Amino acid sequence: MTLAVFFGCTFIAFGPALGLFLFTVLRDPLRIIILIAGAFFWLVSLLLSSLVWFIAVKASDPGDEPLQKGLLIFGVLFSVLLQEAFRFLYYKLLRKAIEGLVALSEDGCSPISIQQMAYVAGLGFGLMSGAFSMINLLADALGPGTVGIHGDSQLYFLTSAFMTMVMIFLHTFWGILFFHGCETQHWWEMAAVILTHLIVSGSTFWNPLYVGSLVPSYLLMFATGAWAYVLSGGCTQNLLQSLRGQQSETSPQPGS
Repeated sequence: MTLAVFFGCTFIAFGPALGLFLFTVLRDPLRIIILIAGAFFWLVSLLLSSLVWFIAVKASDPGDEPLQKGLLIFGVLFSVLLQEAFRFLYYKLLRKAIEGLVALSEDGCSPISIQQMAYVAGLGFGLMSGAFSMINLLADALGPGTVGIHGDSQLYFLTSAFMTMVMIFLHTFWGILFFHGCETQHWWEMAAVILTHLIVSGSTFWNPLYVGSLVPSYLLMFATGAWAYVLSGGCTQNLLQSLRGQQSETSPQPGS
């Protein structure tokens, strides 16, 4: 049973993101480099926020529950702001990289657009975030403990997997929105990314009432996904044409 929980939660959390990586990133070495660098930037932001959190906890009274709760809220707020600050730094780095690629290219064009960079960088942020969110839980899912034996929710691993999946997608969409805001100097788009990131992270305080965190997170995922699709040049007509084209390719031909 524990093995089934392990593989089920793994596929839920990382299956869609693995599909995106295999079909949109793996065949392009430049995209792989951008994805790994994005994951590294997120990792550095986690390291710094963990350091601040460690110092704050050690310097406070562990028996003061209101203070510890306030520190937890502060830690979430600081971590989100630091992640977005590193997203901005990564945008600046990629902007310099594009200028270098244009200078080295023979035709004066970059081999990758800023929209593609935003997508791959966001996916890198999301994959590293998901890995750190689920790696310990997946290790515990292998047993020998049993979830809910003391009356707690038995859906802990399952809801954590769905939350990890939505965070990976959100980081991908946030990367597109954030980079577009930087490119067009629409600072309200960047502010929207930070605000929705804070809302999603803050909604986890509702746990173990998982409906209070999962439902808002998925609603924001669909909203930011549609927004990112439009900013990337997509429209409803293109989406319908793509679906119709795929259906016509898979439909049997007359006489076959």
